[in-house]
Amino acid sequence: MMTTETCRRWRQLSIITLFFIFFGSCAHAASMPNPPMGQKSPRQLAIVAPIIDCAELASVDLSAIGGTGSKVTSAKEVVNGARFCEVEAVLKPAINLKVLLPTDSWQQRFLQVGCGGLCGRIQLQLDGAAGCFPLDSNGFVIAATDMGHVLGDINFGNDPQKRRDFAYRAVHLTAVATKQLIQTFYGRKAAYAYFSGCSDGGREGLMEAQRYPADFNGIVAGAAANNFQVQKAIYHSWQAQSNTDTNGKAVITAAQLPLIHNAVLAQCDAQDGQVDGVIADPLSCHFNPTVLSCSRLSPGSANGHNCLSDTQLATLHRLYDGPRDPKSLERLTVGGPLPGSELAWAGIFVPKKTGDLNYSESVALSTLKYLNYEKNPPASFSLKEVKQTAQMLADLSKLHPLYDATNPNLQPFYAAGGKLILWHGWGDPSVSPLNTLAYHQALGDTLGLVNRDKFERLYMLPGLYHCSTGEGPSMVDFLTPMLNWVEQGIAPDSVLTYMVASEQKNKMITKKPQGDMKLESIADNAASRPVYPYPDYAVYSGKGDVSQAANYQRKKLATVPENYHWLGEGFYKPYAALN
Repeated sequence: MMTTETCRRWRQLSIITLFFIFFGSCAHAASMPNPPMGQKSPRQLAIVAPIIDCAELASVDLSAIGGTGSKVTSAKEVVNGARFCEVEAVLKPAINLKVLLPTDSWQQRFLQVGCGGLCGRIQLQLDGAAGCFPLDSNGFVIAATDMGHVLGDINFGNDPQKRRDFAYRAVHLTAVATKQLIQTFYGRKAAYAYFSGCSDGGREGLMEAQRYPADFNGIVAGAAANNFQVQKAIYHSWQAQSNTDTNGKAVITAAQLPLIHNAVLAQCDAQDGQVDGVIADPLSCHFNPTVLSCSRLSPGSANGHNCLSDTQLATLHRLYDGPRDPKSLERLTVGGPLPGSELAWAGIFVPKKTGDLNYSESVALSTLKYLNYEKNPPASFSLKEVKQTAQMLADLSKLHPLYDATNPNLQPFYAAGGKLILWHGWGDPSVSPLNTLAYHQALGDTLGLVNRDKFERLYMLPGLYHCSTGEGPSMVDFLTPMLNWVEQGIAPDSVLTYMVASEQKNKMITKKPQGDMKLESIADNAASRPVYPYPDYAVYSGKGDVSQAANYQRKKLATVPENYHWLGEGFYKPYAALN
């Protein structure tokens, strides 16, 4: 029996819902370009009200899920743009999670959000869902976890259980616990369950598809750190070491990055038919850095800002090429940063200013000391001791089945009706986009191209850095196409991407639906461009405003590798998971 207040809210929400069905769009406002063919607003599902008070969720028993001592630690109603029942819980030994359950606007959907880095905190931030109306209108139950440890506690890798929690257990149990809370609070199951994350969040999503294929109907995985062992231990240690001289100083600094980037653009920007500061087909760019050599200049004209020394040129080659086994000269990673990504190197393996600790150095050291090996090295371990060799890759392979999410055997996920959207920025220096391309290829090799294309799509975004920002259009909504695919059987095709508006570049403007959740907002005047499923991409038609998506057409990339040759190719073959 609904109260008068509940009925009033129901009528109010119904009017709003009808307004958006008639006038609205999940991905764009009326002043923005019309969506590409096949992209449409998702269904408006009926709103379901709670059947119990929020406080009653405090008594929900989670011990059957996480073990003895697992429990809800807090259940309270909060008002932050809308009304939610905010539940916090712990699953033993130390998996913390937060669930936001709308009290007036739940449209029967559950969305779990991944976290980045090594996690350690509950992050209510979502890339790849800019402007999505069902999310903006608080229609999802939202859940997130800290992955079983506290931020800064790098020693969690000394605990085998916490290693498992970070690798896969925390995300799965959070999904199970959230579904129980939904059932208890609303008296029914969620009609659809989704997962979306970027970076490690992308790895988490793929881990779910590989280990627990029935947890989610749809998974959106961006810039996935799927090749965790190699990416963290070998790739980042190599990038950090390659740009450090014998005195511990950076060889290439942030001051040289615009020089390098402009040289790359001069050679490759026009190859995609448009000179716009963005390389849409970096695999076809064969950059020759010798044009930057100081030796080409007349004596006395080289000043350290208009050219590179021989040492800097050699370093630049190592950064692009990546580590190779010193004996066989075979590659030890799938690949490194691609041409066009240079400005994004600042703060990753090129310090923004002298003396800064690089991200690559920090992340490589923290995982090598506490996570990558069965037995951790001594506390005094430093990157100076790392030798990237075939033996190092063999040692890392022992925990590959625990941490990595590169298993291409998604037959159970496909059989369960699951859908998967992969996306990655061509300009990502943190996780090489070649890792995602290799996984996409491995899915086709394992399941067959026809079957792969029935449940998976890959989108490569020109000029996009790691998960967000960049020279190219960096705001995009992949969640809406996923809803349409899962709920209406409309397979995604072209998707709109938007440039960050000038007023957002210095101070990112965000919306905060679902309590403290952060989403990028799309400005009314934002330039737009379509992105197509790989290996297709958008090229300017030659007519009309270059800032309007309608003036772009579809074309296949000139370079589409059939395989990615490196010593760890077996990492992308089916394997038995390590528990």
